[in-house]
Amino acid sequence: MFIDEVTIKVEAGKGGDGCTSFRREKCVPMGGPDGGSGGKGADIVFIVDAGLKTLIDLKYHKIIKGDKGTNGKGSNRTGAMADDVIIKVPQGTTVIDLDTNLVIADLVNPDDKVIVAKGGRGGRGNKAFATQNEPAPKLSEYGEPGEERLIKCELKVLAEVGLIGMPSVGKSTLLSVVSSSKPKIGAYHFTTLSPNLGVVKLSDNRNYTIADLPGLIENASDGAGLGHKFLRHAMRTKILAHVLDMGSFEGRDPINDFEIINNEIKKYSDKLANKKQVVIANKMDLPDAQNNLAKFKEQYPNIEVFEISAVTHQGLDKLLLRLADIIAQTEQEELYNDEQLESHVIYKFKNEKPYTITNEDGIWIIKGDEVEKLFKMTKFTEDEGIRRFARKLKGMGIEEELERLGAQRGDEVQILDYLFIFKE
Repeated sequence: MFIDEVTIKVEAGKGGDGCTSFRREKCVPMGGPDGGSGGKGADIVFIVDAGLKTLIDLKYHKIIKGDKGTNGKGSNRTGAMADDVIIKVPQGTTVIDLDTNLVIADLVNPDDKVIVAKGGRGGRGNKAFATQNEPAPKLSEYGEPGEERLIKCELKVLAEVGLIGMPSVGKSTLLSVVSSSKPKIGAYHFTTLSPNLGVVKLSDNRNYTIADLPGLIENASDGAGLGHKFLRHAMRTKILAHVLDMGSFEGRDPINDFEIINNEIKKYSDKLANKKQVVIANKMDLPDAQNNLAKFKEQYPNIEVFEISAVTHQGLDKLLLRLADIIAQTEQEELYNDEQLESHVIYKFKNEKPYTITNEDGIWIIKGDEVEKLFKMTKFTEDEGIRRFARKLKGMGIEEELERLGAQRGDEVQILDYLFIFKE
């Protein structure tokens, strides 16, 4: 089964908890704190496996979870890091964060890998909090929560030439005769339901990949027919080789077919519309082919046209050599610009508060990644942990902001699902 789009949730591992412990040995007075820190949680890592051709392995994973790091122990023993979760994906996989619509990674090289969700760091043990002013702290941290994301994986096949065209114009037949690929061929529309790849090997030792893409119909950019299933896979190609039924075997008008498909391409993507395009005039062995070709060339005099018959192999050598030349002269374009890539986006600015405060039904609700992370890592069973939590909130300016917004003594303040009483 060919699966080229999957939506899954990934949850990296939580860090191990820090330990509150003191050295207690005979003849060692004032042993001091010796609680170790927790180990780091597991990352969720995607890595390219060139042997995979589909995302079917991810199809049945609704959630991928990483393990928690080991808790710290006394005698300054740091907890072990959890093993990362390695997920293998096919070459050409794009990973998108659905909450931000930014591209986490575009995995196009054989050795590409990316951390999709980062494991939380281990919570610090009380040894880590020891200072000159506080040599024996009685607090430690819970492990940092692992990153959680809802992601979409899209597979866009890697091929230098994409065969595009209406259904039943001979794309699959052409692929079968120029490569060792064995696509399904039938005398009915939409024989090709998923991209088929083949490698073209020339007598001068050059070679390149060519893809037979699912047939396109009018309104495909809006999802008609196989819609995006075709258009997505055309994005990585260097050349769009537009196959036309020049013999009008099914009564088709080649000029009309050409205009319909190019209109759908323009509606889908400017990048796709700007790719180098050639026309393959197929079925030139049929009676009406020459007349149709003359009309097409008159209508489009500046488009490079190759006359072939996939059945009789007429004109194939000239076509394949010319495609190799164009590939050599065409640079591979980046599929995504900087604004679409997560790694190029600056999330925080100097004057931006790392939290928001709203009032709903008389309750002051505080939200923000830093605040929520601090809350989850605080051990409220330890008095020093509670005092540290209050100091941190005050340092962030939350107390001052609450007062500015009109919070009164005794008002309820909510962080996540927990309520506190505000005290000035």
